Amino acid sequence: MKKPQANTKPPYFNIDPDTALKSLGAPSTTAGFGSIARACEAGRNDLASRGLEENGRRHLRQFSTWEITRYLIPVATGHFRRVLKANPDLPQGRSDTATGAKWFTLDEVLRLRAHFGQEGSKAKEYLPYRPAGQPAKLVAVANFKGGVGKTSTAAHLAMSAALDGYKVLVIDLDSQGSMTSIFGGRIADEWQTVFPLLAQHYARYQQNENQRRLDRGEPPQPLDDTLSAALDIKAGSLIQKTHWPNIDLIGAQLNLYWAEFQIPVWRMQGRGWKLWDALSETLAADGILDRYDVIFLDTPPALGYLTINGLAAADILLVPLGASFLEFDSTGRFFDMLHATFGSIEEAENMAARALGRSGLHFEWDAVRAVITRYDGAQQAELAALMQAYLGQTLALHRQDFTALIGQAGEQVQGIYEADYRDFNRETYVRGRETFDATYAAFKELLVGAWRRDVLAAQEAAE
Repeated sequence: MKKPQANTKPPYFNIDPDTALKSLGAPSTTAGFGSIARACEAGRNDLASRGLEENGRRHLRQFSTWEITRYLIPVATGHFRRVLKANPDLPQGRSDTATGAKWFTLDEVLRLRAHFGQEGSKAKEYLPYRPAGQPAKLVAVANFKGGVGKTSTAAHLAMSAALDGYKVLVIDLDSQGSMTSIFGGRIADEWQTVFPLLAQHYARYQQNENQRRLDRGEPPQPLDDTLSAALDIKAGSLIQKTHWPNIDLIGAQLNLYWAEFQIPVWRMQGRGWKLWDALSETLAADGILDRYDVIFLDTPPALGYLTINGLAAADILLVPLGASFLEFDSTGRFFDMLHATFGSIEEAENMAARALGRSGLHFEWDAVRAVITRYDGAQQAELAALMQAYLGQTLALHRQDFTALIGQAGEQVQGIYEADYRDFNRETYVRGRETFDATYAAFKELLVGAWRRDVLAAQEAAE
């Protein structure tokens, strides 16, 4: 016979005021925020130091023959070994023992991929699709709700594209700098972020306006020190190498947030300044779009001026969200804000364009997709299916599962693809990366399709 359960009260009843006072602690002050921030910085530096080399830099692990022939170069293991034996000038890898597995750096894998692309079967995709003469595709990953896996998704897509053989640039637009930390970036101040590119774009606008003033016989407005300094900066000087040989970075740090206050000041001073073009036009003018294949933009979790610049520059927009009512609702509001924001820009610009007899402004993206992240099929399948029914093609069919490998890799301050499968076991590693491989496959289909559409459009225009 079961004993009856004790009639326990919930823990929020009968809290003693004097006991509560003792545990309350002293009142908090502004200085206290600084102490908390320093404690967090010390902890962050401690955690981020895992996996660093003696010089304090991150390093990328090596890849085994098994990984290369399964995930990176579509060739049988036996044939791979025969090709290496027949070409001693190619990277031969290294092993801890005479008969052990061979391991290669990613630089070496890229050299091997190039060899197979030139000498191997034309029926196999040794090199990823990349049409000649087309600029890089810019991909913004955005949502104004935090905790949806935005930075993680952007980082893993960048790593996937790099492993696939693409030359990748990652631009961190979020002053929290999480993407910068993932790729080991070191940013001293806002002058090593995109801030000077935005300032430069406004400075050039002001220079043009000053020329118009001079033509009218009016005195020019002098540029302040910030704008004058920005004119001397090239986008290429902001790019840092990372521990990935084919991933570069323009990083972010806390001071970048001041751009959200400075940009509206510039806009008030120069009503004709097209602030939404600042990032895309400076990248194009400095030749950055010709140096890379794919450029990923990690945006802040807010629809501010930095996010607007990232979205306006993007060819492809990815919106991560969880399969929950609140995240579905929040994402719907995010799209509503996008509609209102870009719609108002178009309306204002086109009104002026019509008055001057010029062509209007029309924002366009190659593709927009919402992506379900941190998916639990046992708990969220019904809601995910409902979301799919409402969003249709806008919601990617693939759901990015949460696996144990994701959590373990996160504890080591690294991405899934940076994790060495020997730290787990091969089966766990295979299962863990499957969901990210599928996410990348869905993205790559958008990328390839967008490039193909551009190629066909160019051919049609030339006929």
